[in-house]
Amino acid sequence: MKSIFKYMAKYWYLYLFTMICLVGGVLMDMLVPQVTRRIIDDVIVGGNHAILMSLLIALFLLATAGSMFRYFQEFTGDCTGVRIARDIRRKLFAHIEQMSVGFFDKNNTGELMSRLTNDVERVQDAAGFIGMLGVQATIHTIVTMVCMVKISPVLTIIPLCILPMVAYVAIQLEKKLDKVYDEISEENGELNTVAQENLTGVRTVKAFSREQYEIEKFKKHNGRYYELNMNLAKTLAKYDPNISFFTKLLWVLSVTLGGILVVGDHISLGQLGAFIEYANNIVWPMEILGWIANSLAAAVASNKKIDKILEERPQIVSPEEPERLELIKGNLTFDGVGLKLADQIILKDVSFHVPAGKTLGVMGMTGSGKTTLINLMERFYDVTEGSVRLDGVDVRQLDLHQLRDSFGVVMQDVFLFSDTVAENIRFGSKDWMTREQVEKASLSADAHEFVSKLPKGYDTVIGEKGVGLSGGQKQRISIARALAKQAPILILDDSTSALDMETEHQIQQELKDMKGVTKVIIAHRISAVRHADEIIILQDGKIAERGTHETLLNKKGLYYDTYVAQYEEPEENLLDGAECAFTGEKEVTVWQ
Repeated sequence: MKSIFKYMAKYWYLYLFTMICLVGGVLMDMLVPQVTRRIIDDVIVGGNHAILMSLLIALFLLATAGSMFRYFQEFTGDCTGVRIARDIRRKLFAHIEQMSVGFFDKNNTGELMSRLTNDVERVQDAAGFIGMLGVQATIHTIVTMVCMVKISPVLTIIPLCILPMVAYVAIQLEKKLDKVYDEISEENGELNTVAQENLTGVRTVKAFSREQYEIEKFKKHNGRYYELNMNLAKTLAKYDPNISFFTKLLWVLSVTLGGILVVGDHISLGQLGAFIEYANNIVWPMEILGWIANSLAAAVASNKKIDKILEERPQIVSPEEPERLELIKGNLTFDGVGLKLADQIILKDVSFHVPAGKTLGVMGMTGSGKTTLINLMERFYDVTEGSVRLDGVDVRQLDLHQLRDSFGVVMQDVFLFSDTVAENIRFGSKDWMTREQVEKASLSADAHEFVSKLPKGYDTVIGEKGVGLSGGQKQRISIARALAKQAPILILDDSTSALDMETEHQIQQELKDMKGVTKVIIAHRISAVRHADEIIILQDGKIAERGTHETLLNKKGLYYDTYVAQYEEPEENLLDGAECAFTGEKEVTVWQ
């Protein structure tokens, strides 16, 4: 809870103002029954009608002042809670953004989103509205009890006996509701997931003729959701009448015993009227006691979850005195690199060198460690053996921002933001990139033609993750984004898998013509890597083969088998210097 109090202390002046308004509002509430007492005793019983108007005006002024105090109390309290939530959410998001990739391997997106939204909102409620309501209920109860004791200690015994019963029932109700609400919330999430998946994947559902199956699945969750809401209604029906009964009992017993005291001339009729008002006013704090307690407990639990994330530290950070390169040329070196994660060997004794401006092709089966090479180049993970060097300097000695800014990357899983096409392409260098540079990169990625045909061209807003675009279109925008960055090192991780042969050939030719840029091309297709200066074949985290396209074919190993599988060429036709030409959608091998 220390972290919450630290944020609360920052806005002490708002809390002070809220407390002043809170006390003012309570005092106004306490004065109203006293005016009622005088109207009964002095005007109705005593016959002093001359003061009636002044007393009515006093009631009006007290009601107005009380409303104003409550308005400023709630408004300022809510504002304070919102500001604290803003500060926590900003700090939490910035902290998560700085975490290493390994952090996201063990924390799923849903949990992190829950911390940023639901948990922060619970802390906001505790620091704002609910917290102040708890303070108000406490002060209101204490002051009201003092006023009641002053009128009649004997009558005060009645609320002292009944109010704990109201509080007990209210707490039991809140416990039941809390459990039901959790179940409803969980089932609502399941129901939304089923509906979302079916609406998103409606083509798949129809393609496999599974409409009826999905309808039944939705019906099952919908039925469960209905049952939970019925349980909610039954719970309210069971406990609400009990609370109502005790509050009515309080009123009846107060009137009955109070009437006896009035007849016995122990208290005046006006005092009885004032006591009844106080009795009615003291009920609401007991009714919400369980709700406030549960909300504060939930806020404490949420704050612990938030603090647990804030206590985490990134495993990959810049050194205290990083070495900065004046000019990054793009020399990449892997020297005896090994990587072990969670007791599993990912890479072992991987060594290669890519001179500046040259191209390295990487192939291998799924899970052989191809993408891991990128993670080590950008230092998403640190090697457990050997070293990765950029221009002769170990990447662990470089400034992390400069290191990662040196790469333009097209990832295997394309991610586009819910923004315009232009902003997605400019993502890597928003500060300086012009529209002309955006379009030039788009032309190089063979994306300009289809982007120009979109409703608003480059200003068209695409959906989250590129919804509305084909796989090939998303890949081309992703390639354009990497090219537009103009980084000295370009990495393409299976970046043309969704493209047709002709488009892939055009992009490969564009990449081949790029000078002064170091390129690392990870692919499953021979056509993507055949022009590389060196090709390495990974198998089980090790380099199984290496060489140029021609030398690897002549070795008749893994690369040779892949070539035969992809091109279905007989052994006698696999000659040195074979080149691949593309015509339309069909790939034709031309021998020289």
